[in-house]
Amino acid sequence: MDLKTMLYEKADGVAIATFNRPKVMNAIDSDVTDDLAEIVKAVNSDDEVKALVLTGGPKVFAAGGDINFMLTVTPADIEKFIDNSHKIFFDIERLEKPVIAAIAGLAFGGGLEIALLCDIRIAAEGTMMGLPESNLGLFPAAGGTQRLTRVVGPAWAKYMIMTGNPIDANKALDLGLVTQVVPADALLDEAMKIAKKLASKAPITAKITKQSLNNAMYYDMQSSLLFDQKSFAFIFATEDHTEGMKAFVEKRKPEFKGK
Repeated sequence: MDLKTMLYEKADGVAIATFNRPKVMNAIDSDVTDDLAEIVKAVNSDDEVKALVLTGGPKVFAAGGDINFMLTVTPADIEKFIDNSHKIFFDIERLEKPVIAAIAGLAFGGGLEIALLCDIRIAAEGTMMGLPESNLGLFPAAGGTQRLTRVVGPAWAKYMIMTGNPIDANKALDLGLVTQVVPADALLDEAMKIAKKLASKAPITAKITKQSLNNAMYYDMQSSLLFDQKSFAFIFATEDHTEGMKAFVEKRKPEFKGK
């Protein structure tokens, strides 16, 4: 991969993608979204990778849209950028493997919108999160209005988006926006611990489970339950299902092969 704005590495079956624009606090522009698209392709096609950790390092996750970039674009340009962002963000959200966001420092605007794509979010102590676009005469059009509402409910989503006021990590934990708050120096280790646990699961079942959970956010219950019914029957035809059951009976760790 020829990445311009991000770093990518692999360790113990986990890919780690790090925003790498320190001079602009990891602000989001078209190069960042292009890099995210490349990373999604790489993770999906690499059988060695079982989970993805997305982070911005110990100081900042991502500070939102790149204002200098936005000042140079036309209305047509920005519509194309948002359209492209929607497509890439859906690809991240629908990635067949679990994605963990390790958030430190701050996650504002587009940074928080990207964090909302992840399956599990953990934050370092002292982290601030928000969608401050209203302070610039804008609103979070890359998914923030829709995904934040689904995660924290309409009352808090309206408060955060309409006022532009940020919240701290502890409030984010109270609202269910993150599942864990940890010391800053333990953030990546904790994210890796979760990623490795998820990577140990049966790959086919893990993929289907994530799709089923995403269905609950976007589709009606009857359609989602039908998906679960058919998928559960499909899983019973896999070798990993048999291995998991045998391992439980034999009181040993299962050896899943993705078959």
